[in-house]
Amino acid sequence: MAIALAEVADETLLNRGIILAVVGIVITAAVYGVVALIVKMDDIGLHMVQERTSAAAKAFGRGLLLAMPKLLTTLSVVGTLAMLWVGGHIMVDGAKKLGFKPPYEAIHATEHAVHQATGTLGGVLGWLTNSTLSGIVGLILGTIVAVLLHKVFKVNAGADA
Repeated sequence: MAIALAEVADETLLNRGIILAVVGIVITAAVYGVVALIVKMDDIGLHMVQERTSAAAKAFGRGLLLAMPKLLTTLSVVGTLAMLWVGGHIMVDGAKKLGFKPPYEAIHATEHAVHQATGTLGGVLGWLTNSTLSGIVGLILGTIVAVLLHKVFKVNAGADA
């Protein structure tokens, strides 16, 4: 949505609203469609194993069933890393916009140095450097928030409200 908003910044308010509404609906449908497919993938695999007569269909169904634990583990790791990266980047960029620039400047100076020092792969390695450092910021801030919530304020995530 942020990318879409940046792309339509010069449009009229009505056009921006319509475009962002359409983008939001399409993104929501796509994300929930993929999530629904992932959630039902083991059911599809089980159905293929139990209900299909083709050996190939049964083998494919067994493959789906065996792949699900690995897929879900991978998604949990990738999702966690993505949240740390994006959250850290948002916090660093937001702090810069509020006038606290040292983290932003340090990350970008390091990214630029890596970019300059690595030649052909400089752009990719610079981006990876920025992403990694943003993820570290997200991890540090997330850890601080978790400790505050669970140790200092004794918030129990599993307790009824």
